[in-house]
Amino acid sequence: MLISGFDSVLSDLDGVVYAGPNGIPDAVESLNALAEVNVALAFITNNAGRSPMSVAAHLRQLGVKTGAEQVFGSADAGAELLARELNPGSKVLVVGSPYLRECIAVRGLEVVESHKDKPVAVIQGFDPAVSWNDLAEASYAINNGAQWVATNTDLTIPRAEGIAPGNGSLVQAVKLATGVTPRVAGKPESFLFARAADRLDSRRPLVVGDRLDTDILGGYRAGFSTALVLTGVDSPRSALGAPVSERPNYLISSLADLYRPYPTIKVLGYGVQVGESIAKVDGESIEVSGNESDLNAWRAACHAWWLAHSRQQDHVSPEIQFTSRGLDTLRRAQR
Repeated sequence: MLISGFDSVLSDLDGVVYAGPNGIPDAVESLNALAEVNVALAFITNNAGRSPMSVAAHLRQLGVKTGAEQVFGSADAGAELLARELNPGSKVLVVGSPYLRECIAVRGLEVVESHKDKPVAVIQGFDPAVSWNDLAEASYAINNGAQWVATNTDLTIPRAEGIAPGNGSLVQAVKLATGVTPRVAGKPESFLFARAADRLDSRRPLVVGDRLDTDILGGYRAGFSTALVLTGVDSPRSALGAPVSERPNYLISSLADLYRPYPTIKVLGYGVQVGESIAKVDGESIEVSGNESDLNAWRAACHAWWLAHSRQQDHVSPEIQFTSRGLDTLRRAQR
């Protein structure tokens, strides 16, 4: 089974374990089963609105056996970043949740409410209560010279009702008003992943997430293997055209796939075969002998395209065609 090659799972939360308050099918059972195969577990989240204690409590309500010490969030990471650089008692304007304010305060920094208090830094994290006035205060302070840290830059966040604007969308508003780009404390930077792996004493972590630009990119930067789970934001099609740094090592339909054998990827003279599907690249397009609803067909397409474009640095949208041609037909065509 796939998980046999790893000693820990570093899992995202939103879009992987839950969407809003509700658990995602197969997630709870799959996470709890990790202990049975001696695989450690940590949660890596860009959600800066809740404390590790609150997140762990929510997970336990869903049935996940976990504690706050297994939750690594971007609010703590952002506060740590500022505490390392600022003098004790330095004024920080916090745009975000009460927990983000707490993270700043417990590290000996002073939380202020307005640019008029002359903060030396601004930290911005997600909270549904953030208002236009909060964004304006952040803009004023940054334009006056305050340094700026964003806990994360996720443009969207999965909710029970669907996809909603995330912290990155609000960060963009401040960026447009100031012309300044913030430093990012959470994903896709490698800090949270490396910190969690160190705490778990893990040498072979598997990063599992639903977003290419945060989970997969962050795992890549940390030097860890990655799995894109198709229960949240990104899809096989978006993975297909991803740049090298955002290409997952594995595509899985749900966390239950951790306990299934991952199909062998065969590079053949007439294409890349995964299961009964074969994909071949022809210029800027891909032809796949397989069904569009079969994940193995997408796995074949991804690996064929990635092999042909091993240095791709941007997102592209290659044309892809699924056909009903069988393997024998493809083999004959290559003779």
